[in-house]
Amino acid sequence: MTTTTGPVFGVGRPLVARQAGYTIAIVANLALLFVANNLLAWDVAPFLTGEFTTVLWLIDISLLATIAVNLAHIWYDPAWFKSACQIGLGSISMLVAIRMFQVFPFDFSAYEFDWERVTRFVIVLGMIGIGIGIIVETVKLARSFLPTLAVSSTRDWDNNEAVHRNERRTR
Repeated sequence: MTTTTGPVFGVGRPLVARQAGYTIAIVANLALLFVANNLLAWDVAPFLTGEFTTVLWLIDISLLATIAVNLAHIWYDPAWFKSACQIGLGSISMLVAIRMFQVFPFDFSAYEFDWERVTRFVIVLGMIGIGIGIIVETVKLARSFLPTLAVSSTRDWDNNEAVHRNERRTR
């Protein structure tokens, strides 16, 4: 069996390695799906309230979408497609984080430390990270459709810099 390399943002990992990564991601997300849907029944997180069920359906959608995307990547994973999928998954993750912040299915009243503030802060940090990720993937997607623009603008910048350097020397 031969391996091929494909366009994976700066790294040409062999196809078999990428497929193995997608498969591991699928298994991990299936495990997370199972855990998320049994957390309340197992009673291993006493700080979770019954309100968790109002957010669970969004968590399930996020995990199922991630599984579907990784399944698709096993057979088709060009750079533009990966970026488009990441934008979609990021958008779903943002919805989960926003809803988690709104519902806040946690009760930390049994603890002395102010875990509510920390948890809300972590959720907001997650939203910021997701937002940055969506922006980065949008830029990657745009650059994948306009590769000559990205190269020519860099080349023009370098040429302009050289011209300015030469002008400074002749003064």
